Parts: sequence; structure tokens; C-alpha cells
Amino acid sequence: MKTSDFYYDLPQEQIAQTPIEPRDHSRMMVLKRENDSIEHKHFYDIIDYLNEGDCLIVNDSRVIPARIYGYKEDTGAKIEFLLLKQISGNRWETLVKPGKKAKIGARFVFGEGLLKAQVVDIVDDGNRIVELESEENIFSTLDKIGQMPLPPYITEKLEDQERYQTVYSHELGSAAAPTAGLHFTNELLDKIRAKGVNIGYVTLHVGLGTFRPVKVDDVTKHKMHSEHYEIPAETAELINNTKANGKRVIAVGTTSCRTLESVAAEYSEIRACDGYTDIFIYPGFTFKVLDGLITNFHLPESTLIMLVSAFYGYDKTMKAYEVAVKEKYRFFSFGDAMAIL
Repeated sequence: MKTSDFYYDLPQEQIAQTPIEPRDHSRMMVLKRENDSIEHKHFYDIIDYLNEGDCLIVNDSRVIPARIYGYKEDTGAKIEFLLLKQISGNRWETLVKPGKKAKIGARFVFGEGLLKAQVVDIVDDGNRIVELESEENIFSTLDKIGQMPLPPYITEKLEDQERYQTVYSHELGSAAAPTAGLHFTNELLDKIRAKGVNIGYVTLHVGLGTFRPVKVDDVTKHKMHSEHYEIPAETAELINNTKANGKRVIAVGTTSCRTLESVAAEYSEIRACDGYTDIFIYPGFTFKVLDGLITNFHLPESTLIMLVSAFYGYDKTMKAYEVAVKEKYRFFSFGDAMAIL
């Protein structure tokens, strides 16, 4: 398949710039796999499509205020860092602008000295490995001086930083939100549990690879960035019990999906584990775990629309996107939802 096969035309005004209030009042396109039907609902209607004994798997990763602005220690030249992922301790992989100022050994200052950084390595794609220095916990410092790393297609200022976090976000480490989960409120989750639907948590720290365009014509030649994941024992047990009982495992978001399918591919089962995944799911992939997927509407030619096409079918996915554009759905991170069940 070619990357261009996943292109669709989207009017600029349908790229959502601000989140809907309340969270669960966004629209939701429901795609039924059994009969290829398309229904137009609101997200709070999701409860009508979930059955007792089903389980929802959500990603509890929390976005860190990973965009920081500072200056080069010796020249005072301005610099921008976007912390992509924690390698170990205070060592981070970082996107630096402008990169030419960040040679190995270069030192930078942020937040009037609250945070300092030294470049210790340059990796293949030009990202920098930096060692951070702070008198307190790095995450506490970032809370004071960092900004939310909103995607480049969102140009409006976010008034409430928590609106780029899911209500169940807990584990610090993402450079972008697992956006399918943004539609849930605590009240909706309570109603879902009251119906007998189980909710399990996995962690996958979302890296910038989420937004990186596919730069090759042949889809199979694209390489994903690796991201850290964890599946706790109780979640593994929940998934296995759900399967054994003939009920559905529904992933909330492509990150939850990739976590489950990555572990199933590596171990031939779902088990408690953690590690790094660079799994790339595109049409032709055989799903071992997923029975349903709740997701947002994704960028043209992105790895995410390829994943959805793998799960729902290429022709049906592209048709659904055509309908979504025509029906004026809102797209991308703060946009509307799609449920494939």
C-alpha cells in the first residue's frame, strides 16, 4: 500500500481548536462491524453500546508540560526544547530548535536557572539526548516552567491545561495526550461501571512519533519510534477473563490498542509486563486481542488512520472519513470520536 492511499481532503475549519464542554458532549460516529452501518450519536451514548462483562482498556499516561524555552549558557541564544521521553533518571531524548545550537557538550538554562541541561549525544534522526539538572524533582520543575506540548495544528491557546489530560491520567511521561480518552467524564465512567462494564488500565507514554508524518511512499518501509508501555497484573487478568467469558475487549485509543497487540504479538498472550514497543499496525495486520476500538479522527496519511484501516477495513474506513467530512465532524486531538464495535 502507498502512503497516498490514506489521503483525504479536510477543510481547515473542521480541525478542532478547542475542546467541547462537557467532555462527553462531543459527537460520535458509531461503526458496526457486523453490518457496516454508520450511526451518528454523542459520546455520552457510548454506554448504550457496551454490554455487561465487556471491558474497556484505557491508557492512564499523563502528559508532562514538556515544551520549555530557555537560552544557551555561553551566548544567551534562545532555544526551545520538547522533551520526548525519559531514557533513564534525568536523561531525556529531546527535540531541539534550532538544532544547530545544540552540539554535544552545549549547555542551556531554563526558568531563570530552575532547570539546566547539557547535550550528551545526538541520535540518528537529529534528536538530542540531554542530561537535565534541577534542585528538585524534574517533574515538579516542569510543572513550574513548562508548557503543554499541543500538536502543531492547534493554534489557539488552551485556557485549562487539564483539558489536554484524561480524567484518569496518572502516570507521568507522555509528550502528547492519548486523545480518545479525553471524551470521558468521571460521571460517565461511573455509569459504565454501574452497567457491569469493567475498566482496565495500561500505560503507554506517547511520543512525538504520533505526529511525525510518514515520509516514505511504501507504507511497509515506515519505522515507528519506540514508546514505553506497561500492563499491570490486574489488567492482564481482566483481559484474559473477559476473553474466556466470550465478552469484548474494547481499546480506548490507538495507544491502548498498540500496547495490547504488541504484547500479544510478542508473548502470544496478554501478561503483566513492561517494555518498549515500535509496533506499526497497517492493513493486513491480524488482531489477536481487540474486539472494539474507540478513537478520534486522525490526520491524512498518518500511521493512526492506517491502524484504524487495519481494524475496520481500508475501504470502509476511507468511506467513513468521507462521511465524517460531509457531516461536519470535528477532527484530530480536540475533535469528535469514532467507535468501531
